[in-house]
Amino acid sequence: MSESDDLYRDLQIHLDKQTVGFPATNSGSDIRLLKQLFPPEQAKMAMKLTYKYTSLEEIHERAKKDGYSIEEVEQILDATARRGVIGYRQMGDVKQYRNIPYVVGMAEAAAFDPSPEMLEAMEAYGTDGLFWLSFIQSKIPQMRTIPIEQSITPEHHISTYDEIEDIIKTTVDPIVIIPCVCRLGSERRGEPCKKTDRVETCMVFRDSARNMVEVASGREITKGEALEIMRKNEEDGLVLQPSNAQGPDFICSCCGCCCGILALHKAVPNPAGFWASNFYAEIDAELCEGCGTCVDRCQTNAMKLDEEKEISTIDLSRCLGCGNCVPFCPSDAIELRQKDQEIVPPPTGEDMFEAIVASKQ
Repeated sequence: MSESDDLYRDLQIHLDKQTVGFPATNSGSDIRLLKQLFPPEQAKMAMKLTYKYTSLEEIHERAKKDGYSIEEVEQILDATARRGVIGYRQMGDVKQYRNIPYVVGMAEAAAFDPSPEMLEAMEAYGTDGLFWLSFIQSKIPQMRTIPIEQSITPEHHISTYDEIEDIIKTTVDPIVIIPCVCRLGSERRGEPCKKTDRVETCMVFRDSARNMVEVASGREITKGEALEIMRKNEEDGLVLQPSNAQGPDFICSCCGCCCGILALHKAVPNPAGFWASNFYAEIDAELCEGCGTCVDRCQTNAMKLDEEKEISTIDLSRCLGCGNCVPFCPSDAIELRQKDQEIVPPPTGEDMFEAIVASKQ
């Protein structure tokens, strides 16, 4: 193993200890991807970070034994943050930095202007599958599913953190809209999305959004624009998947044909147990006319058409409770039900990361 490979193996081991991890692969795709994500100096500095926000001064204390001045540390960290592969925020006059997950995090930043080598490395690492296995083995999911607005009735008494309009209206500015990394990848492979021709469907909030505004990544939008984009996302049948916090840092709007998360969902047995969701769909067999509309709308293969009985059925082990089937059923045969035990997400993204790491110990 070369000296360069040693550096990136150390970085892989370091990142694998953070939140959902970054597992090693037998093929070496992990090292090839890290070389694309982090130039050597940035790789060295990323190992001075953890999943917790840490001040520039504290990071310099860790780095100065390697001969770095605080100005050099700041320059390297700022350059890394501008590329979106580490987290950054400023609290008053204090700069803070942290490691972020590969998904959702580094991969989305890398997709803005990827080189062919980056795309090849990302594809290889995803194909090896060990990252996705680590992703679903987390006892605290990084993402959750919330129902679309049209599927909710007053009887649900829905919590604000499960209601898309409240999430957008109460978030602290700015809101940044970004291209869906999964949809971009499908387009580059010559496989355009079957659900929507729009690419800008995913939103970023809070510290991550402020960082994106500062480095001119993504596009800042108003709350009114955000609500209109979400309305179109719902009409197109996309699944709303925010980060698993009451005040989420992002909301992905996902399709079953492009999304890596939903592809994983469809590939494993009993996937509903891996994700956080407070709802499930229920079909009234007496009202169902067997038209198959819900089967077409479902992004998780939870809906099936029983051609013999001429009704639709639901596999609850696959239903995420996204609500996409409910308002489009022509016979009003489907309702969204709340689960008996509500899953309350951690208050913030930082709390979520703390919970994920604690659950690994």
